[in-house]
Amino acid sequence: RIGLAMIEEAEKEGKIKKGSIIIEPTSGNTGIGLCAIAAVKGYRTIIVMPDTMSVERINLIKAYGGEVVLTDGAKGMTGAIEKAKEIERENPGSFIAGQFTNPVNPKAHFETTGPEIWEDTDGNVDYFVAGIGTGGTITGVGRYLKSKNSNVKIIAVEPKSSPVLTKGISGQHGIQGIGANFVPEILDTSILDEIIDVEDEAAFETGRMIGRTEGTLVGISSGAALWAAIQVAKREEARGKNIVVLLPDTGDRYLSTAMFS
Repeated sequence: RIGLAMIEEAEKEGKIKKGSIIIEPTSGNTGIGLCAIAAVKGYRTIIVMPDTMSVERINLIKAYGGEVVLTDGAKGMTGAIEKAKEIERENPGSFIAGQFTNPVNPKAHFETTGPEIWEDTDGNVDYFVAGIGTGGTITGVGRYLKSKNSNVKIIAVEPKSSPVLTKGISGQHGIQGIGANFVPEILDTSILDEIIDVEDEAAFETGRMIGRTEGTLVGISSGAALWAAIQVAKREEARGKNIVVLLPDTGDRYLSTAMFS
């Protein structure tokens, strides 16, 4: 969704054209989307990822024709971003999609994901829960839902061992897809009503539970978001309320990780 939006906006602005190279630092999921769209449109893609990301996502990127550059996992997404900028400097005419800074990211969710949620629930949303990776989803959806009903509570999810938003502390964690160890530029913190931190194992176990009880295989960040939503659902004030939780990743991208070991 955001891969298509960022590429098409870059085309409109003349930032990319036939033969251009699209570069993106990512934990993997946005990179997969970008590579899929780039394959259709004929662009070369170079995806820069921390070497701690799952082998499945690396292989998916390669399957779509993307080139993968791995960076030191200890440096997190910051290290991947620095490497992407280095590659851009070495390749004149290349373009970094910039999911962490590109306003097209939240705009895409404001224009599509938010309205879809509102329509599918007949406007009956009391809470919206989502993990923060780039911040694009929760910003775009949150702004849209608040524009329809200012009483909707927007709840963000981050790793307990890297509580950047709640405590200003970054650290290594196992919840791939969220917790970039810095506050993303496009994240609108003013719309957040609450931030819940989640331990790695809680995310793993909740994700596994959904596969075993609902027949839906979800990824680690989905497990984290769902765990947080369950905590909200247990509250007295949430009794009888509608809680929408966004599960952004599929579990088959994490079969080699600690989640399924």
